[in-house]
Amino acid sequence: QAQLVASGGGLVRTGDSLRLSCVHAGRPARRTVLAWFRRAPGKERELVGSIRWTTLGVSYEDSVKGRFTISKDDAMNTMYLQMDDLKPEDTAIYYCASARVGDSWSSPDTNWSQGTQVTVSS
Repeated sequence: QAQLVASGGGLVRTGDSLRLSCVHAGRPARRTVLAWFRRAPGKERELVGSIRWTTLGVSYEDSVKGRFTISKDDAMNTMYLQMDDLKPEDTAIYYCASARVGDSWSSPDTNWSQGTQVTVSS
């Protein structure tokens, strides 16, 4: 199973930016999709966005479109989440995950990182 390490969270103010990193142990397999999820206090985990490692297809949850950007560094086997214009409602624990293209994120084969806390003060 792949190991994922997420980092970069912190305490910021409304309108600030943060960049999260997710290091994948080794090069992701060809048909791998990586994603960022978040869980806000009292809410269900939600998908923030995802990127297909090989084809670069990227998608975002509606509330972060135009503010968050997912990118990757092949040489570093790392996925990033650039978060701009942060809002208090972005406060959550953020996780990265990897799965095979076409698999459900609920699959037992999905790999998860530990969480990194993002707190946005008003």
